[in-house]
Amino acid sequence: MKSLNLQGTIVLQKNLNATTRIVVNQGGTRSSKTYSLAQLIILKALQEQGKVYTICRKTLPALKGTAYRDFFSILEHHNLYNPDNHNKSELTYKLNNNEIEFISVDMPQKIRGRKRHILWLNEANEFRFEDWIQLSLRTTENIYLDFNPSDPYSWIYDNVMNRDDCTFIKSTYLDNPFLPEETIKEIERLKNLDSNYWKIYGLGDMAQPTETIFRQFEIANNVPNEAELIAIGMDFGYSNDPTAIVEVFKLNDNLYINELLYSKGLTNQDIAQKLRELDITRQTEIIADSAEPKSIEELHRQNFNVKGAKKGADSINMGIDVLRRFKLHITKNSTNALNEFKYYKWLTDKNGHIINKPATNQQDHLIDAVRYVALNKLMTNHSGKYYIL
Repeated sequence: MKSLNLQGTIVLQKNLNATTRIVVNQGGTRSSKTYSLAQLIILKALQEQGKVYTICRKTLPALKGTAYRDFFSILEHHNLYNPDNHNKSELTYKLNNNEIEFISVDMPQKIRGRKRHILWLNEANEFRFEDWIQLSLRTTENIYLDFNPSDPYSWIYDNVMNRDDCTFIKSTYLDNPFLPEETIKEIERLKNLDSNYWKIYGLGDMAQPTETIFRQFEIANNVPNEAELIAIGMDFGYSNDPTAIVEVFKLNDNLYINELLYSKGLTNQDIAQKLRELDITRQTEIIADSAEPKSIEELHRQNFNVKGAKKGADSINMGIDVLRRFKLHITKNSTNALNEFKYYKWLTDKNGHIINKPATNQQDHLIDAVRYVALNKLMTNHSGKYYIL
C-alpha cells in the first residue's frame, strides 16, 4: 500500500473520516472543497487498486478549469505524474492500477455507461436530479459532492442530504489556512457589498430565496470626479426594444452607472449622431452586444471605438455575479436604469421556487449594457473561478 504525506485542511480530514456512502460538502468560496476532494481521490487511489474513479462536472470546460487542473497539479507537486499514464484524448489517468476518468454531463455515453466505484460531483448543484440518478445508480461505493449554496432550492437538499447514509460537511474560507491575506480581504469585502453573497460565499450558508436580483444599490446625485470611466456599454434595439447606452465608472469597491441614451427607432446613423452629441470620441471604449456585428462595424466606420462583448457560456449569470460584488450607485437622472435595476428579478417555476436564471420578458436593456462592461473589463478567469480586478 502506498501513502502520501501532504498538507491538507480540516476539510480533507473530515472527508477522510466520513464513513457513509455519500458525503456532501457545502461551503463558501475558497474553503478548499475542490482541492481537498482532489487530494482525497489521490490518497484513496494510492491505498487500493483495481478501482474506477469518476470525477464529473456539468460542462467539460468548467471541469478542465477546476477539478481536472487541481488533480494534476497535486500529482506534479508530489512527483507522481507520469505522462505515459495520461490519456489526454480520453481524459483518463492510471494511478496505482486504478483508472481516474474525467467526464461531463454532455458525454451521455459516459453518464449512462459502465459502473464505477467512486464518484465525485464537482459543483453538484449545477447538475439536474436526473443526472444524479443516472450517476449514483452506477456507483458501487462512495459518492462525494461539493457546491456553493447559491440556489435555495436544490435536489441536493430534498433528495440527498436527508438520507441516513449521508455525511454533511460545511466549510468556509476560514477553514483554509493557506489563503493569502489579500484573498481573505477580497472575500470579506462581501460583508458590505451584498448580504446574500456574504451569506453564500463567505459563510457557506444557503441563499435566501428572493426574486429581486439587485437588492442593494444607491441613488447618486452625480459621479464623483475621482471615479474612473471603465467603458461605455451599449445594447442595440430598434422597433420593439430601445437602444441603451450607459457609462460605467469605478472607484474602489464602487461602480457608478450613468444612463446616456434609451430610445427606440434609432438607425446606426442615428446612434452615431447621438454619440457625437454626447462628445464621445474614438478614445472612449464602447462595449456593445456582439450579436450585432454589422452595427458594430458600421459604428467603427463612423470613427467610434466599438467592440463586441465577449459572452461565452452562462454569461448573463457571470455578469450579474460581477456586478453584485460591487456597491452599485445609479445617478438620479438615470430614470430607466433605476427602473430596470429595481425590478430585475429571477425566474420562478410553477411552484414559486426561484430558478437561478433571470426572468424573461422584463426590461433589462441598460442592465445588459452594464453587464457587457462588467464581463469584458472587470473580471479575469483564473482556475475556473472569476475574480474581480
